[in-house]
Amino acid sequence: MGYPVTRPRRLRRNALLRDLTAEATLSVKDLIYPIFIDETATKRAPIKSMPGVERLPLDEVEEEADSLEALGIPAVLLFGIPGLKDETGGCAHKGGNVIEAAVKRLKKKRRDLLVITDVCLCEYTTHGHCGPIKGGTVDNDATLDVIAKVAVNHARAGADIVAPSGMMDGMVHAIRSELDFNGLKDTAIMSYAAKYASAMYGPFREAADSGFTGFDRSSYQMDPRNSDEAMREVALDLDEGADIVMVKPALSYLDVVYRVKHEFRAPVAAYNVSGEYAMIKAAAANGWLDEKKAAMEALISMKRAGADMLITYFAKDIATLIK
Repeated sequence: MGYPVTRPRRLRRNALLRDLTAEATLSVKDLIYPIFIDETATKRAPIKSMPGVERLPLDEVEEEADSLEALGIPAVLLFGIPGLKDETGGCAHKGGNVIEAAVKRLKKKRRDLLVITDVCLCEYTTHGHCGPIKGGTVDNDATLDVIAKVAVNHARAGADIVAPSGMMDGMVHAIRSELDFNGLKDTAIMSYAAKYASAMYGPFREAADSGFTGFDRSSYQMDPRNSDEAMREVALDLDEGADIVMVKPALSYLDVVYRVKHEFRAPVAAYNVSGEYAMIKAAAANGWLDEKKAAMEALISMKRAGADMLITYFAKDIATLIK
């Protein structure tokens, strides 16, 4: 016939056709917005390395939740910055702690908003690591005792989902057992199942006041060279009772997101981390790329890889853009 009968461009010639044949879509309902709550703050404080993101005082948590609900964003992930820290992180489950207080405020009013709490100790320890220190590393089993108490504290306050993020062996089992023992069987667990020792967390350290000392986190977070190991970690967490598994970071680990989704067919969250957010913001500020298009493309790549939900600091911007 002299010319190809099949012309793929036919389905690209206008926006309606492109939308109709899109293989991956991004919805507001896919988005989870992280919130940093500073126990000592009296007003919002911008985070320099994450333009557009702020630390909030407790008094403004409900206002933020109302604005997110109005945008249709279905969930928040809470991080606490306490007034006092200690060596073991035990202050994270002390009565009246910053996350307990924030959850209670959010649950005081009935909202169409899921409350997820980060269950880790790095913001609560004086050394910035994810649990008590022993022998030059984090003491795994001692950490399990503390984070299980933290999870129960958050769940009793009303958290819908608790999210252990320290990459401790047995963390899901410890939390699931303690939740069930305390009559909190309906509280779901979103496990940071494949969390890598990444350079992309830099701005988060400023945001959460969680810089670490003494040694890095490579002895407990995953080696970026490994993906088979991630499959073993995910399998263990699912066997221990995780309801949702997370891959963190997202952009450099889309292969891992794909493998997790296709090997386990479980709900998968991808965390579009602070460094990924900051890179796009910085490039856009220099006029090197279109911020909205770059953010949308990055998030679509995570959905295309298989992520069911996206934790992203772009959530408010993307929700506004989609609407």
